[in-house]
Amino acid sequence: MGKKVWMKRPPRQETVSLTPALPGCPSHPGCSGPAMAELCRTDSSLTTLDEELLWEMLEDHRCRIVRSICPSRLTPYLRQAKVLDQLDEEEVLHSPRFTNTAMRVGYLLDLLKTRGKNGAIAFLESLKFHNPDIYTLVTGLQPSVDFTNFSGLMETSKLTECLAGAIGSLQEELSQEKGQKEVLLRQCQQLQERLGQAEARAEGLRQLEADHSRMKREVSAHFHEVLKLKDEMLSLSLHYSNALQEKELAATRCRGLQEELYLMQQELQREKMSSSCEREFRERSLKMANDLEPGDEELSRLKEENERLRSLTFSLVEKDILEQNLDEALESRQELVDRIHSLRERAVAAERQRKQYWEEKEQTLLQFQKTKVDCEIYREKMNALQSQVVELQKERDQAYSARDGAQMEISQNLTEKDALRRKVFELMDQVCELRQQVQRLQVQAESLPKQEAGAREPCPKRKQRLVRMFALCPRDDSDGSSSESQLWSDLSATSSRELVDSFRSSSPVPPSQQSLYKRAAEDFWEDPLSFSGCPEILEVDQGGSLGAKKGDADLDYEIVDRTDLPESENSLPPSSRSLYLSTSNIPVRRRLARKILSQVTVLAFQGDALLEQINVIGGNLTGIFIHRVTPGSAADEMALRPGTQILMVDYEAKEPLSKAVLEGMTLEQAIRLLRRVNGFCCLSVKVNMEGYKKLVQDLEAKVATSGDSFYIRVNLALERRVEGELQVYCNDILHVTDTLFQGGSCWHAHRVGPYSTKGTEQGTIPNYARAQQLLITLLQNMAHQSTTARKPSGGAQKLVRIISMDRTKASPLWSSFDGSQSDPNRVEDPSAVCFWAESCFTLVPYTLVHPHRPSRPRPVLFVPRMVGKIVIEKLCLLQGFKKCPAAYLNQEEYDASSQRGDIIQEREASGGRYCVTRKAVESLMGKNTHALLDIQLDSVCVLHRMEIFPIIIHVSINEKVAKKFKKALQRLNTAEDQLLEAARQEEGELDKVPCLYSSLAPESWSDLDALLGCVRLAIADEQKKVVWTE
Repeated sequence: MGKKVWMKRPPRQETVSLTPALPGCPSHPGCSGPAMAELCRTDSSLTTLDEELLWEMLEDHRCRIVRSICPSRLTPYLRQAKVLDQLDEEEVLHSPRFTNTAMRVGYLLDLLKTRGKNGAIAFLESLKFHNPDIYTLVTGLQPSVDFTNFSGLMETSKLTECLAGAIGSLQEELSQEKGQKEVLLRQCQQLQERLGQAEARAEGLRQLEADHSRMKREVSAHFHEVLKLKDEMLSLSLHYSNALQEKELAATRCRGLQEELYLMQQELQREKMSSSCEREFRERSLKMANDLEPGDEELSRLKEENERLRSLTFSLVEKDILEQNLDEALESRQELVDRIHSLRERAVAAERQRKQYWEEKEQTLLQFQKTKVDCEIYREKMNALQSQVVELQKERDQAYSARDGAQMEISQNLTEKDALRRKVFELMDQVCELRQQVQRLQVQAESLPKQEAGAREPCPKRKQRLVRMFALCPRDDSDGSSSESQLWSDLSATSSRELVDSFRSSSPVPPSQQSLYKRAAEDFWEDPLSFSGCPEILEVDQGGSLGAKKGDADLDYEIVDRTDLPESENSLPPSSRSLYLSTSNIPVRRRLARKILSQVTVLAFQGDALLEQINVIGGNLTGIFIHRVTPGSAADEMALRPGTQILMVDYEAKEPLSKAVLEGMTLEQAIRLLRRVNGFCCLSVKVNMEGYKKLVQDLEAKVATSGDSFYIRVNLALERRVEGELQVYCNDILHVTDTLFQGGSCWHAHRVGPYSTKGTEQGTIPNYARAQQLLITLLQNMAHQSTTARKPSGGAQKLVRIISMDRTKASPLWSSFDGSQSDPNRVEDPSAVCFWAESCFTLVPYTLVHPHRPSRPRPVLFVPRMVGKIVIEKLCLLQGFKKCPAAYLNQEEYDASSQRGDIIQEREASGGRYCVTRKAVESLMGKNTHALLDIQLDSVCVLHRMEIFPIIIHVSINEKVAKKFKKALQRLNTAEDQLLEAARQEEGELDKVPCLYSSLAPESWSDLDALLGCVRLAIADEQKKVVWTE
């Protein structure tokens, strides 16, 4: 701190303050007199107060101070008073620790408190300039600007500069506030203008709303008037019809009256005629009586004439009656004429209606005939399908019977083969014993020198020299009963055909047969007396196994066959040769093999009831591993241990169809395949401890129940019958995680949602064999229902998807499912396999699918194509959709594109072809646009091979929906019947599409615009989903 300058101030007059007194003053501020003057004299009394008293005054009002003071106004004065330096000022004003003004003022007070009494006095003097109300509140004194009353902490010139700087800062702040005020005024004007515009718009909207409501009311009023007019029209038509009926009744009554009048007139005439006849008869009788009187005759004549004239003339009354009758007849005649005209008009209208009804009748008859033909076709299809199912069942039964017979023959042949093999071993033992006796007799009979006799003595027992030999071949074993000459001739013929390029080679290619012969011969000639001198080493224990001792469990054995030796063996002595030949097919121990991890090893051994020797775990995801080995079994003697992965099994080397690769095979298939192994087998194995340990850890932690994991598409609807089963609908996607769940009769699966591959609901489903039986039963029930009752129309849930698969082209995952109903302990019969190959198509309840997640917009395909053409015209007008054009290719371009496989669909043209190519579709996909394709459903498989997965939109069509496309079909020169026929054909082809599709129900849209909206929503939803392809 700099040097303090203390100035001597002249005394000034005492002032009386009406504010509260200083702390510690015993008198009340409202008092008057000398006590008040003494307590509140001048500001100089602050310097006389104690430091603790000053800071106590400040601390009492600390809350009000920190809320009301701006530290940036006080720091210049405090710096001039030298109670703060520049660093303190920067820390107070700009330290990031303080987030608001109150914290900065609090820190300023704490900092000034460390400066003692000078800090408090300087702070109070700064409050006198910038916050006089706070100064009055703290000290109880009225602030004054008399420089003589200052504490003297700084010089007058510096104080003046400080005050000038403070005034300048205040003026700058004032100008800034004025500028902010102008900006706010302009913003306020703009907001007012906007408010006026908004009010005008609101007024316009209110007016529009009022007009709209008025128009709605008028429309409703007009609608009610129209309804009233319709009701009046209906009532008038009813009155008119009633009047017509009454008129008809009146006309009928008039005709009846006229008929009655006519009958009365006829009766009157008849009466008149009868009366005239009677009168003439009386006159004639009178004339005859008075014939003699002449006057009377003349008189009678005159009377007659008078009567005749009377009969000819009518009276006036009769005239009037006749005239009236005539007028009435004319009027009735005119009415009849008018009626005849009206009847003719009605007859013409009735004829027109009759023709119209006749045309409608003809159309109805045509539709009935078409419907009848369709019903007949469907009935024939269902009958054909039912007959095919019956034929399939018959073929299945025939196959089972043929397989059972063949397996019975095979078992008999194996039994006979074992019996013959035992006889061969017994005969070979007898031959060996006889030859040993002959050799001993020859040794005893010959008299040789002692040196030669000593040389010919049997050598001491020692370990036999190991030789490289062939493993036991079933083909050679099956022909063991053939003659020795045939074996040696086969050996010589084989030796002449084999190559010698692999002898003593280090190539990974297996050595040729002749190379193995040479190796065996070389090892044999190195120690020719190893067989003749020590015959007891080669003695065979016929009843024992290959590994008799527990210590030899890790050793494997090979079979020495005499056909494995070269023809030079003929140069051996008779005794050695005979001894060697007698040891044919004798197991010989060889040294331990060196195990190389991660390399495939082929082990050949007698695998009788293989699943009783080993226990396997795993699945198609992890592989098939050996989990347990039965001690003392052949598998244990072959050094098979837990952690060994089985890659391939060959359980009948004579038939190539018996080889099976276990990689990618489910646990159910692997166990079914290993159950068939009941005899000699070859296993291709490798050590995979890392995969085995991970699988065991997952099984123990119950993360998984097996090593199976694959996705299927269900082709039939399965109801939930018992607790724990999963109710499945047709076309559901399931994730199968265990194919041997609960003993193997069912699978454990999870239902997969449409937008991810994660499972949601879990449960059990029938395995492949049971599902196939349920599918056949469901088809039979549907066929029976179609023959007994008509199928109801509507959007019912789909029950079945009929898919047939070629057995020869089936996926490896389904390779053995069709034979799952057979006995697993039976050996596969070649004849049965051939029979299944002839009937190579089978119904598939589950289809293997794979997930895909395309990132680019997928192309869109519509079913039926006629509706697709109409919808594509509308969608091309919207953003994000564009029709994929068909490019014209000449012959050279077509050949090049066809060779690359870029053609999706083609149609011939003059000089070339119009083709939808892969390049055109991918260019639209690259522009973030949905390509609209006008192609057939057959091209979906071509797109899948190109890794392009289209969205298929199926629009359900019926007669009611076809009428909605009437105008659009007229532009395409297509009738509604053609649309319905095309829709039926393409809907039948939808089941063959190897992916899911979206279907739009007829009730979901009412016109083309609504259909367009539904299509856009369906496309957007399908783009988010996971694509599952077969």
